[in-house]
Amino acid sequence: MSFALSVRTAALPAAVLATLALPAASAHAAAVSVTATVETTPVSHGGDAADDPAIWVHPTDPAKSVVVATDKKGALEVYDMTGARIQRITGDYGNNVDLRGNIVVSADDEAADGNGAMHIYRIDPATRQLKRLKDVPTEVTAHGICLYTSPASGKLYAFPNSTSGRVEQWELAVKGDSVTATSVRLWDAGSAVEGCYADETTGKLYLGEEDVGVWVYGAEPTAGTSRTKLDSTGSGGHITADTEGVTAAGNRIYVSSQGSNDFTVYDRTTRAYLGRFSVSNGTAADDCEDTDGIDATAANLGPAFPEGVFICQDGSNGAPGTSGNQNFKFVPLQRITAQFG
Repeated sequence: MSFALSVRTAALPAAVLATLALPAASAHAAAVSVTATVETTPVSHGGDAADDPAIWVHPTDPAKSVVVATDKKGALEVYDMTGARIQRITGDYGNNVDLRGNIVVSADDEAADGNGAMHIYRIDPATRQLKRLKDVPTEVTAHGICLYTSPASGKLYAFPNSTSGRVEQWELAVKGDSVTATSVRLWDAGSAVEGCYADETTGKLYLGEEDVGVWVYGAEPTAGTSRTKLDSTGSGGHITADTEGVTAAGNRIYVSSQGSNDFTVYDRTTRAYLGRFSVSNGTAADDCEDTDGIDATAANLGPAFPEGVFICQDGSNGAPGTSGNQNFKFVPLQRITAQFG
């Protein structure tokens, strides 16, 4: 067969011959490279400990914004925009964390009852410290979580989800330090899920099924279980399993493609795939590898991040060939939007 091919192609231009010699084209086009300007203090526990960040924008002083992140081996950590740790809350085994307004919720799959729990906190803007308000047992083994404020009703919802594929929607009513939690929807997404993002601008819930891809559901409690696919792993898709973190900022959606150490980018309105980028070694911080959770915002976060920030968990913190306790990297969002708009 190779001889026949050489006879048929002998007269073809060199550029065409070079193309024929390449392996079949991959849906995973080369990632553009960006670098981080800040990395956080490493989490206190070694091994696979850091997982998921959530960005809180200070209501009056953007430079005082913070990042709340999980050390899933036993703490919730709070960092300022220089990456310095300003609070560490022990006894929280949250795998994922999300926030809306001043309310923070972590998803803890280490609950004693064998299911899971949501730990609910409030951030004090004056001190930037978290106060624990209530623990809410969940029916699913809470592994991932995302929050959603309904533009229709103004109600706050949480979506804890599980490695079993089960997803639950809770209505959370917070008044002062009092929390009322009501389960309003429960369904099975298939296999293991974790990363999710609920988008108030579109009313959609983006849910990462780790070995399959990202599904799009309605985020309102009456939306049912119908879904469409944003993107998939495997042949024809652009994600390399595991599908992990999902977030959005400005007019873009971002997904952590853990198996390829990079991040896929989509149009927030049309959901069209736009390309991929990696966070590479730079002068201020090393790269992001084997990433679990991500978060992003286009809000002004002060002089260091005037156009927003993209944050990735680094599963192998340290210079090439080395490894330390895991941490999180901060990339000025304009370094990414300059590549994808």
